[in-house]
Amino acid sequence: TGVFEGGEISMFYDPMIAKLVTGGTDREQAIGRMRDALDAFHIRGISHNIPFLAAVFGHPRFIEGHLSTNFIEQEFPDGLQPRVLSAEETRLFLAVAAVLHSRETGRRKHLGGNAADARAERSAWVVRCAGEDYPVAINGGSETAEVTIGNGDAAYRHRVAGDWTPGDPMFVGTVDDAPVCMQADRLGIGWRLSHAGMQADVQVVTPRAAELARRMPEKEPPDLSRFLLSPMPGLLLRLAVSEGEEVKSGEELAVVEAMKMENVLRAERDGVVKKIHVEPGDSLMVDQSILEFE
Repeated sequence: TGVFEGGEISMFYDPMIAKLVTGGTDREQAIGRMRDALDAFHIRGISHNIPFLAAVFGHPRFIEGHLSTNFIEQEFPDGLQPRVLSAEETRLFLAVAAVLHSRETGRRKHLGGNAADARAERSAWVVRCAGEDYPVAINGGSETAEVTIGNGDAAYRHRVAGDWTPGDPMFVGTVDDAPVCMQADRLGIGWRLSHAGMQADVQVVTPRAAELARRMPEKEPPDLSRFLLSPMPGLLLRLAVSEGEEVKSGEELAVVEAMKMENVLRAERDGVVKKIHVEPGDSLMVDQSILEFE
């Protein structure tokens, strides 16, 4: 049990389930505290539903209290899908990304080296997000910075404060005096930022690097539709099919045990099993291939 933003938060835990309870003087305040608390959960290595819960608590219909037993089926018929960020939401991610990059390059300056010093002293950068390039300028110290997004009269200025240091899994601070808790995972040379059920992959680069990157051909992601992948780390209890066997949509393919629960994996469409990559008793990682279809 703890206090968050002036309200009480209770956390109940047992090996199978965790319960998070928030309260407030009204529904809006209680929901706001719940969304803030969900943002502060940093869980890696296992699958969880925190992004979905954050999306539910941010849904206008949930906030208004217009609920029914068909709420999830009606509002999330295809599960949680990435949504296009609004301009205001995008600027929030851009501002935090710029500050993270500024803190990181500042650290390089203290580590020494002429090249590191040159990067740290630069204030003009480009943040790449969702296929778009945004010019940004960063001015400020180690705890507070002013981030300018855009140029000229169309520019937006945001004041970002927080004590984030490289390696921290979350940025906890304020943007324009509004509290923000944003999770930051390294993604190559950039970050995957998560906040309030939203997610953005960003890179902060020099203007010249952004210019060259725009000329690079897009690499198509690999086609994994022919593979049955393990949705979680666990133990493969059994396989219900063999190589060369025809399967129908909805038919059982394999059973994976995780956290003392048996998870049945079923075929999403008709097909023929081409190759089996694992055997019963094998330990599986997330997204490990179990079998392949023709």
